[in-house]
Amino acid sequence: MKSQEKLSFGRLSVLGLQYVLAMYAGAVVVPIIVGGSIGLNQNEIAILVAADLFTCGLATIIQSLGIGKFVGIRLPAIMGVSFATVGSYDWHWRETWD
Repeated sequence: MKSQEKLSFGRLSVLGLQYVLAMYAGAVVVPIIVGGSIGLNQNEIAILVAADLFTCGLATIIQSLGIGKFVGIRLPAIMGVSFATVGSYDWHWRETWD
């Protein structure tokens, strides 16, 4: 595959699906870990996951389409959550509330 090669619809669909599934897995796991860590019940964790997916979708639309002249990268990038703060957040919560 060359850098300027135009891909077929089928190949683009498979690569797009792979990208969305990878984002979805990361976007669901973080709220489950955080919600379980702070003692939320299953219904509250489900709301946390839904809020996370909604926020990721909204941020993706804003980044992809842009708002005005200065907001958004206008590239097909999927925004998601980061695992970087989960460990320190979990530790801080346990130290504060246990």
